[in-house]
Amino acid sequence: MTDYSKLLIADQGQKAHSILLLDQAHFQEWLLTQPQKIRDLLDAQSFKAGPFEIAIINDEDSWSVVYGMSDINNPSPWCLAGATAKLPSAHYRISIYGQENQDLKNTALGWLLSHYSFDSYRSKTPPKAQHILLSTDVAMIDEIVKQATAIALVRDMVNTPPIDMGPNNIEKQCAKIAKKHKAEFSVIRGDALETGYPLIHAVGMAAMREHAPRLIEMEWGDKNHPRIAIIGKGISFDTGGLDIKSAAGMRLMKKDMGGAAHALALADLIMASRLPVRLHMLIPSAENSVSAHALRPGDVVKSRKGMRVEIHNTDAEGRLVLADAFTKAAELEPELMINFATLTGAARVALGPDLPAFFCNDDDMAQAMRKAGQDHYDPVWQLPLWHEYNDMLTSDIADISNAGGSFAGAITAALFLQNFVEDGIKWGHFDTFAWAPTARPGRPKGGEALGLRAAYHFLTQQYAAR
Repeated sequence: MTDYSKLLIADQGQKAHSILLLDQAHFQEWLLTQPQKIRDLLDAQSFKAGPFEIAIINDEDSWSVVYGMSDINNPSPWCLAGATAKLPSAHYRISIYGQENQDLKNTALGWLLSHYSFDSYRSKTPPKAQHILLSTDVAMIDEIVKQATAIALVRDMVNTPPIDMGPNNIEKQCAKIAKKHKAEFSVIRGDALETGYPLIHAVGMAAMREHAPRLIEMEWGDKNHPRIAIIGKGISFDTGGLDIKSAAGMRLMKKDMGGAAHALALADLIMASRLPVRLHMLIPSAENSVSAHALRPGDVVKSRKGMRVEIHNTDAEGRLVLADAFTKAAELEPELMINFATLTGAARVALGPDLPAFFCNDDDMAQAMRKAGQDHYDPVWQLPLWHEYNDMLTSDIADISNAGGSFAGAITAALFLQNFVEDGIKWGHFDTFAWAPTARPGRPKGGEALGLRAAYHFLTQQYAAR
């Protein structure tokens, strides 16, 4: 993984090339202050300060950069991310036209993430340019490096092929993070799950020998601080089970552990920031495979909570493993639960790849989460917990079915999960894609963190001041 701490460092007057950020609304005003030589250079490069336009200005002993963006008063994380592909390795110092007190947090995050690449499986990798950004805000440096590192963790885990990101590998990654922060760490594996976590066990039975299912847990923080639970779906590969997916539907299912990657990255951020909480992270992990031991449509499995679940569709397995993890988390009476899961195609049909669907049982929490996402350019979109759709989960022979009919798939999945959230616990559920289908500046095609920073800033706002 890229060491982002080497790309964003304290400004101690080092020699550096300046980058001036401009937008079209202020371009002519700025241009009038420039000598004719500069105007001619900009004209020769057809620079008009449009978004992502770049111009190089030479002077006697060095050169500087002018870069166009949409709005200098509202810099997004991605406004400068495209610049690094066009600039050589060097030190750079940013200024925003007309602004003395410049907040570069968003800009710096995109700058760092523009250096991300996943090259672990390439036999040859081209040398990477190192664009070192200088900042006078030392506190900002530590914070942005933490966030970039967390996003890169999600990307790396999701991008890794399933042969190297099975339940055992997810466990190892969690153990590494736990060791870094001296967190308590425990794992229940294989047939040991059968009595206490029967839904996790049932989903993982088909791959028991090769990729045993497990419940991974981490606890950290002062036991006197408010308890929160962070839970992530860790299906390392999803064939769909006996309700098997098509070849096209299975192609991206290495990303079905994207919820686990988000949960682990969020836990890492919480611990690195030393938020005053008692953190409980849970990742139920399994491979949803096909064998003679596979879960069958029509089977009924008793959950940890005691509810009996009829298996309407073996491809609705993520909510099953989450249900047992929810029950364990609730037994310790957290005041707040947040989960991440690549749960439904219905959420993607409704909102596309960029917007994670967000469900919440508390209006104040939902509003604060939406605002945190909006303020930090990590948008989420709330969908309703429409309880009249609970009838779609009715089973003829058991307490509940694990899947509804043809309609409202994201909502019925969330309603299923809500059955395992105890009264009095605030709960937020992210149905996230964890994938960027096309490349954009700072956001290469592949694994992506969606909803991670919204949740992190929401938690920071809720607990940092306590």
